[in-house]
Amino acid sequence: MHLPENQRIQVTGPFIRLFKYLLLLLPVCSFGQTHDSLFSTTALKQLSLQELMELEVVSVSKRLEKLREAASAIQVITQRDIRASGAKTVPEALRLAPNLQVAQVNASQWAISARGFNNVLANKLLVLIDGRTVYTPLYAGVFWDVQNLLLEDIDRIEVISGPGSTLWGANAVNGVINIITKNSKDTKGLYAEGAIGNTLPGLGSLRYGGRISNQLSYRIYGTGYKMGSMTDTSKQKLEDEWSMVQGGVRLDWEASEKDKVILQQNIYTGDPNPDGGDTSVKARGDNIVARWRHIISERADFQLQVYYDHTFRDFGNHFTEDLKTFDIDWQNRYLLGRGHTLTYGLNYRFMDHRVTNLELFAFQPAQKDLYRYSLFAQDEIMLIKDRLRLTAGAKVERNNYTGFEYQPNLRVTWNTAYGQTIWAAASRAVRTPARIDRDFLLYLAPNLPLIAGSDSFKAATLIAYEAGYRSRLLENLSVSLAAYYNDYDHIRTAEPGPPPFHIPITFANGVKGPSYGFELAATWQPFDWWNLRGGYTFLNKELKVKPDSKDINGASAESNDPRHQFLIQSAITIPGGLEFGTVLRYTDKLPQPFVSSYTGLDVRLGWQINKVLEIDVTGQHILDDEHLEFIPSSPSPRMIKRSIYGRIICRL
Repeated sequence: MHLPENQRIQVTGPFIRLFKYLLLLLPVCSFGQTHDSLFSTTALKQLSLQELMELEVVSVSKRLEKLREAASAIQVITQRDIRASGAKTVPEALRLAPNLQVAQVNASQWAISARGFNNVLANKLLVLIDGRTVYTPLYAGVFWDVQNLLLEDIDRIEVISGPGSTLWGANAVNGVINIITKNSKDTKGLYAEGAIGNTLPGLGSLRYGGRISNQLSYRIYGTGYKMGSMTDTSKQKLEDEWSMVQGGVRLDWEASEKDKVILQQNIYTGDPNPDGGDTSVKARGDNIVARWRHIISERADFQLQVYYDHTFRDFGNHFTEDLKTFDIDWQNRYLLGRGHTLTYGLNYRFMDHRVTNLELFAFQPAQKDLYRYSLFAQDEIMLIKDRLRLTAGAKVERNNYTGFEYQPNLRVTWNTAYGQTIWAAASRAVRTPARIDRDFLLYLAPNLPLIAGSDSFKAATLIAYEAGYRSRLLENLSVSLAAYYNDYDHIRTAEPGPPPFHIPITFANGVKGPSYGFELAATWQPFDWWNLRGGYTFLNKELKVKPDSKDINGASAESNDPRHQFLIQSAITIPGGLEFGTVLRYTDKLPQPFVSSYTGLDVRLGWQINKVLEIDVTGQHILDDEHLEFIPSSPSPRMIKRSIYGRIICRL
């Protein structure tokens, strides 16, 4: 695509610097000693369709099962998909899931959800990274600007659209994102990368992995980047550049044939700056996860996981959030008989949540201890051998605000003699109150509240009905289809106060209504060297204000969602070590606030020069100079610009 002259000048400078880095690293990469690496000729080969269908996932039933047999609307983003796309961050990688709504808001903020209710403060999607829930009780959502990983170390991302509360708990209402990184035994040797581009002032990563013994392997890594500033709709440049640095270590210990232990620790610091120009905005944190899996016998095993997560964020103007989370989770799986499996477990979570209040902006009390504990059980019964399976389960969970919540689930799966899977499910899920729902206060003047949380705020509920079909129609073509009908109640509203001034405005549960839609996904492999994957989603919501509610937002504040969207990703391996990848996306218009529909195209060209050296060039959003993807309530809307960046990778 022809670029204007001034844009070509902007792109050229970064690539001159990239070329200099290439010259500096070339001697090191070309003559270093190589280890066995996932980046071998075999590893570069794309997963065949048969291998993809046999891929094992854990997010649907908390046990390994083949993707083709999973009774859920699940999509898997593999390492190959991430690599072929040229994604730089975790949110960019999530764009590859056709069953997610993903929109970039500014340099550091994203709106990400499944099956609607999308906004920057989306609160109906549960996100896990290696078993650790990333969640803030401030608003029951995710700060995406600090969810960072070295993308090379991701094994796969499992994305479930639809409720997963029976297994994963409250807030897994519309979906679950489970990011799973590689075992450290699969990341031996040195990995280094550097990148630069017109909207990417710099990106660099360094990782080294090895073995301490035949049973104990490790890796240690550091990664960081800086994203450039954006412009608003009037072409004014805003100083909202975003930097992030993270490092960590992982140990994998195969203590015996029956025992496996994983220990991970990460630490990060970042400067998200969504408003632009406010350099006081800071975010930092650290976390540690320990997991032990023990095989008791051929009929039973259990897993114990413990993690600690500390996050601190200064939003600017001296308002801060300090959160310490302690979580312990135990689950046991037992084969009661042939084709009969019982899985059950306990979870306890304690969160020490503290804020530094402002004079007119506060959470009361400023410090609050939040407890959550739960018990779940799920029974899988094979009614007809290798054909008909019934799964019934429930989670009982208690929280500070609403007491006990019940989240049952019933699924039926039929595996036909022709390799097809047909499934249906009915579930109940809840979104428990966050501190903003109960404890928030915004004052018009001292002792004069303008907006206030409510002690009577309830958990939002969902009754979901789903049905799906998954099949390998041809040797080189597989498809999956999921349809759903969701019935929501107790959705958050803003209720005006008494006359004459109608303040304070309080949060309540005055919206209900259904949404429905379907999700189609397919993978096609025309040749061994060419893989295509993608999907289409249709979503329709019919939310309405209850008769006893006077919601000032008219049932529109919870989300802004496209009715239609589709994605097609192509990955081609060319003789001579070349790779060519494209990602084409279409997102329908957003109704309120209105955002025009857009089509985006990302293109990546990579060259494996030898076993240890690789370079690639990626263009993102190349069909237009800039476009708008989402309008938040604050800060001002930002234009997403065309970007081009180059990268060099070295493996030793």
